[in-house]
Amino acid sequence: MMPDHAPIRPGEELAWPRLETYLRKEMPGLSGDFTVAQFHGGHANLTYLLRFGAQELVLRRPPFGKIAPGAHDMRREFRVLHGLNPFFAPAPRAHLLCTDPAIIGSDFVVMERREGVVVRTKLPHCFAGVAAVEKRLTDALMRVVADLHLVNTDTPALRELGKPAGFAARQLAGWTKRWHLAKLAENEDINFLTDALRKDIPLAQRVSIVHGDLKFDNCQFQPDNPDLVTAVFDWDMATLGDPLVDLAGLLSFWPDERLNQEDLPVQLLGGDWPDKAYLRKQYASYSGLDLSRMPWYEAFSCLKTAVIVQQLYTRYAAGATKDVRMEKFGTAARAFARLGRIILTENT
Repeated sequence: MMPDHAPIRPGEELAWPRLETYLRKEMPGLSGDFTVAQFHGGHANLTYLLRFGAQELVLRRPPFGKIAPGAHDMRREFRVLHGLNPFFAPAPRAHLLCTDPAIIGSDFVVMERREGVVVRTKLPHCFAGVAAVEKRLTDALMRVVADLHLVNTDTPALRELGKPAGFAARQLAGWTKRWHLAKLAENEDINFLTDALRKDIPLAQRVSIVHGDLKFDNCQFQPDNPDLVTAVFDWDMATLGDPLVDLAGLLSFWPDERLNQEDLPVQLLGGDWPDKAYLRKQYASYSGLDLSRMPWYEAFSCLKTAVIVQQLYTRYAAGATKDVRMEKFGTAARAFARLGRIILTENT
């Protein structure tokens, strides 16, 4: 298996001597030489591998620069992991939360190290030739999503993570507001979606932990076992709410013949994978939830995704970033808005 870490990217170094001193004081028992590396797979929060001799830990902190209010919330990540780990084994154990900016310039979390392989845009080499491996990986993904959503949230550590009443309505109102702040021109598909979705908001069937960014590349497998997700990462957006919002978010980035890859800023999963109908069927089987209202949730997720990429494109158009990848984000926003409208109209 290829290493999952690499040297620190230029400009993303931390105050290593100060961090080492702090951790040795706050976590008695650390011994041996201190070395560092970085996990390069993510696109937002920065994640580092810390070694004290043979002991390995993981540190997560927000990206550098201005952070939107409520985004990249390490305090929330710590609370979620601290409360969830005893009930949901794939959630890594959180060891330490630091809120003193004098250490590395931001809040950060130190957690246990999990080793394994991540599925990103194609099947990892370690699974090549394994019988029915795409189906088995997909089954494992849907099983872990359902398991998370079935965790009992009525415990002291979890019940304070959010306000589930009216969750879907607040989400729709919030993303509609963000669209009006980010748009550079009117979009009839967005207008259609916001109007239609607002008139028919479904009632949640249960209160669940909503991860906020469930997908293959936030999950980890063992290289010899495609049937079990052994870790789930990136908990800084987790809250309490409607589990089908989470499921729809995962489906929005699953391969879909109605989306043209040329319109998208990122490569979707490639290969011989089950379709979205199979994912819904497996999730319903594992969770016991009724998915008859999924068109609403999937259309909402397309709206949300359209707004996110539009926000990034608007920054690019204003010259706030020189990242040329964002040049296509305006096209992507239109593509996801169009898909959302198709999903609603095909199911009314």
